[in-house]
Amino acid sequence: MEETWRWFGPDDAVRLDHIRQAGARGIVNSLHQLPYGVVWSVEEIEKRKAIIGADPSLGLSWRVVESLPVHEKIRRGDRDCAQLFENYRASLRNLAACGVRTICYNFMPVLDWTRTELRHPLPGGGNALRFNAHEYVGFDVFILERPGAAEGVEPELLARAKAWADGATQEQKDTLLASIMAGLPGAYDRYDVPGLRAILAEYGAITADDLKANLRRFLQEIIPTAEECGMQMAMHPDDPPRPLFGLPRIVSTEQDVADLLAMADSPANGLTLCTGSLGAHPTNDLPKIAARFAGRIHFAHLRNVAKEPDGSFMEADHLGGDTDMVAVVEALMVEQKRRKEDGRPDWRIPFRPDHGHELADDVGKPTFPGYPLIGRLRGLAELRGVMTALSRIKGLPL
Repeated sequence: MEETWRWFGPDDAVRLDHIRQAGARGIVNSLHQLPYGVVWSVEEIEKRKAIIGADPSLGLSWRVVESLPVHEKIRRGDRDCAQLFENYRASLRNLAACGVRTICYNFMPVLDWTRTELRHPLPGGGNALRFNAHEYVGFDVFILERPGAAEGVEPELLARAKAWADGATQEQKDTLLASIMAGLPGAYDRYDVPGLRAILAEYGAITADDLKANLRRFLQEIIPTAEECGMQMAMHPDDPPRPLFGLPRIVSTEQDVADLLAMADSPANGLTLCTGSLGAHPTNDLPKIAARFAGRIHFAHLRNVAKEPDGSFMEADHLGGDTDMVAVVEALMVEQKRRKEDGRPDWRIPFRPDHGHELADDVGKPTFPGYPLIGRLRGLAELRGVMTALSRIKGLPL
């Protein structure tokens, strides 16, 4: 499989030479400095490619876009989206002209990945990302004060949430808000509590069916251009895979993935297999999902989570947690073998070690939450070992 690494651009504390030292050659990148909805020009794309390839001895290339953001108006289903669709199509054409043809994107309204702790302490002094269900409910019900937020919450969890909110200092509440906002990478908007209330209100009483209709409309507008350009659109699942702040999430389960791929039955309409996002849902069987949808998996995020009965979870070691990572990797490598035997020149599936614990010298450095150097290097090394073993034992191509 093709080893890649998410890099946030020139402001990332993890440098390109660090990535090469970790062993990855493919760069996963986005033009975070550009606002949602504008055209990515050939000039801007080539400028970033030039930075990535400035030192030829590193052998790095821009392999995957993560992400080409979908404007909130499109997710909401606003009528006046014609120019936004045209801008998105223009960006796809420009990326293809520059040789970048795999696009990871998501359809999560308002927020990207969401955690309540960015530095949960680990034995020995490291830190992990964590989602505490009682803190999330405490924020939603007692800080955000969203109407109807308490409906359907288990009484015991609601009581724990109230106890947390009653006992939390203003600094702890501010830290929680900052943690929730941290999943928005690069220069994307952050919200204070009034701002979050306001943007949630713009979605009104949107249902899962409404959001699916808006996704279908997006795919109808975009996939023909992706086909024309030889692009691979790879939807990222919801993280966490559940409704948040009254907004539906529609790519959370195996059935959701099947529905997504059926909306546009085209090789251009595919999946980013994120084992951490899907793995946080109690019913998802990741090896089964990987095997079932292998032919439409264009990109993979490999990480692990340890789930708890109340809906909390913590990001575990890449080979720890609840997901059988070896079985997932085997399913992907079996698919690679099929693609290679079919004569596809792009038979290798790009993957990256997703997230990572803050370890050793990375603790306290200004890296993006979840994206330190050493924790991801450890994960990549472990995953590389799994792949090497499967190649030796089962004859699967690396």
